[in-house]
Parts: sequence; C-alpha cells; structure tokens
Amino acid sequence: MAPAGILERVRIEIREATAGDWPAVWPFFHAIVAAGETFTYPPELGAEEARGWWMPEPPNRTVVAVDAAGAVVGTAKMNRNQAGNGAHVASASYMVDPAHGGRGVGRALVEDSLRWAKAAGFRGMQFNAVVETNAHAVRLYEELGFRIVGTVPEAFRHPVLGYTGLHVMYRPL
Repeated sequence: MAPAGILERVRIEIREATAGDWPAVWPFFHAIVAAGETFTYPPELGAEEARGWWMPEPPNRTVVAVDAAGAVVGTAKMNRNQAGNGAHVASASYMVDPAHGGRGVGRALVEDSLRWAKAAGFRGMQFNAVVETNAHAVRLYEELGFRIVGTVPEAFRHPVLGYTGLHVMYRPL
C-alpha cells in the first residue's frame, strides 16, 4: 500500500484499440477536451467526429491502456507528423482518464509510442502543440528525452489562464 497522498502505479496492458473500445474512451476524452486546458480540439466536439479524429486508419495506430480489471484507463494515437518529405517524423497524442492520473499510465503510453515509431522506421517524434501550462506533460516528455524546440506565444486560449504558448517538442529516435 502506498503512503497517504501517493498514488500506486497501476499495472496495465497496452493493446491496439478496437471500435468496441470507443465507448470506454469517449467519457474521459470528452471531459478532457471539454475542459479546454490541454488539447486544441474544439470543446464541443461530438462523439462520432471525435472518434474519427482519435482513431485514424492504418498505418496510423491507436492504442488503449487497460488495467488488471479490464477497464480502459488511457489511450494514445500515433501517426506520421507530415506527409511527403516530412513523413519520416512521427507524432502522437495521449489521454489518461483523470481518475487514473499520476500512476504511470501516461509514461507507459509515451514509451509504447516511442517503441512503435522506432520499429516503424521513423527518425524522430515531434509534438506540434503541447500547452506550455500543462506542466505534468512537459515534464514527462522532457524526462523521456524530448526537448522544446520552440514555443508559439499566445497560440492557445486557456479557459482559466488566458492566452498561453504552445510548445513544439522533438526527440530523435
């Protein structure tokens, strides 16, 4: 048992997402996007349109993180960052059910995406829009070897903090 105030790491399995996983992903996806604090998606995004954005067709990849009880506790989508002469750089996005935050789910999803990108032959991974006030994500990405290569000032309208920057982060593979 972890000491009071410390969350225990959860034991998870990361697997390919199926259409049947969307009903488990949608509630926390919707809550995160509607809060408007960490994603550039429209807060009013509906379930069907969101599914199309989050679960793109192969060769892109979407995964879910499932705990020992079989509950979906997080998800990630992976894709090439650009087409054509930029197709050698991957990108990814991650969402963890807030009820399971701080337990290593996000770290496991990022590590899984890095393994996927390397195995798929990408030379690096780039995140185009990391909200600079999302300190937890920025810290995690930096711990895993990403660096901030630039920040677009006031590119994100945070619902509480106002206009803030979006980091572009990169890590070679």
